[in-house]
Amino acid sequence: MTLTLYNTMTRAKAPFAPLDPANVRMYVCGPTVYDNIHIGNARPLVVFDVLARLLRHEYGAGRVTYVRNITDVDDKIIERAAERGVPIDELTRSTTEQFHADAEALGCLPPDVEPRATDHIFDMIALVARLIERGHAYATDSGEVLFDVPSMPDYGALSGRNRDEMIAGARIEVASHKRDPADFVLWKPSSGDQPGWDSPWGPNNGRGRPGWHLECSAMSEKYLGPEFDIHGGGVDLVFPHHENERAQSVCDHPDQPFAHVWMHNGYLMSEGEKMSKSLGNFYTVRELRDEFPGEALRLALLKTHYRQPLDFTKDGVREAKRELDYLYGALRGGDPEPAYDPADDPADDGGAASDVARALDDDLNTPLAVAGLYALASSAYKTRDSGRDTDDRLFEIQEILKYNGGLLGLLQHDPEAWFRGDGDDAAAIDALVAARSAARAAKDFAEADRLRDELVGRGIALEDGPGGTIWRRGG
Repeated sequence: MTLTLYNTMTRAKAPFAPLDPANVRMYVCGPTVYDNIHIGNARPLVVFDVLARLLRHEYGAGRVTYVRNITDVDDKIIERAAERGVPIDELTRSTTEQFHADAEALGCLPPDVEPRATDHIFDMIALVARLIERGHAYATDSGEVLFDVPSMPDYGALSGRNRDEMIAGARIEVASHKRDPADFVLWKPSSGDQPGWDSPWGPNNGRGRPGWHLECSAMSEKYLGPEFDIHGGGVDLVFPHHENERAQSVCDHPDQPFAHVWMHNGYLMSEGEKMSKSLGNFYTVRELRDEFPGEALRLALLKTHYRQPLDFTKDGVREAKRELDYLYGALRGGDPEPAYDPADDPADDGGAASDVARALDDDLNTPLAVAGLYALASSAYKTRDSGRDTDDRLFEIQEILKYNGGLLGLLQHDPEAWFRGDGDDAAAIDALVAARSAARAAKDFAEADRLRDELVGRGIALEDGPGGTIWRRGG
């Protein structure tokens, strides 16, 4: 099946045709590292991780370049560092480390390139200079440089907003002496206690810092060129961030369209309402990881199509955890090593023609892909329960299930480790299970029942089978 994707720019779904099948290029806006990410931030992380996995499946791992940036210079960062009384670099370093831990817990593979804004200031200054030279930007006496929105005839084409909506919805920037109310900041002056770099504009050697939108234009061009395949992010970024990115980049390279496909995941609600600390439904990934496995968070996010609004609930995560128990149960007794490897040649995956891959080819239909995993798991259970000599067939189904789970970033743990959880009492539980098995063998059923009750009291569920007794947490 041909990969099809919905393009925000055209407002239609169409077959994906990369500019160069040997070098498929994708840029996704990463975090502004002033605080821990919340579950809404996690949604684009997971969505575009699945897309990167799928592109590697379709074109080969060595033929995909996935870039996701770190914004480490921003007014929010300056304000948060001042609130906490810590140096800015200390705040961004610790927050970036936590972000990486959260992304890993969610099963997200690292991007191929992860540029930081502060490492690309001179690229940004050069971009601003070119925009001024081409008549698309202007400097003020105070050291601000603004983009001249009326100089771009089709500004607003991405978001589809009219002029009044764009002015009302623009992110507030400190910008005096605007020629037009819609003009936005490319470069702003920095005071002595704010991060800043020398530039050609304004007093004090033009000491200033980039505007938010400028950063991604410079970094995407640095690593993917002025024209690339896919630009992704949350729907909240369509305007003004992506609209302004597009304006900067297209006006810098008027003969190239910047990103060919724009993809945006839908809004996230929390417990039926807009996420808010005052409502008690504001969840950071770090906090949720204390209560749930990261993989359960990931599955809860994938059960809704990425373009649809998602109502995130803790009950939904609990349901996802039970569903993962079912899927991992189908893998018990097989090879504990994951079958999915992003470096695999797609011709050798063993599951390329599966319902999972076909569902993902249809604009990342992850709910249908998850249903495909259930079908494979059901087949594994039926094969195991048939009582015939079916080990080879069972192992084959399990390998296909693991590979296709890997396309979704799921089912990559040792099944036994999944059921044992993170507790440090596994050895003691193993001893109780063994003692119960010995009591049953000796027909001491009273002792066997006592040991079962003790295990159940510790939250352990037992499953007796021909191969012995296995256990899992959450009983």
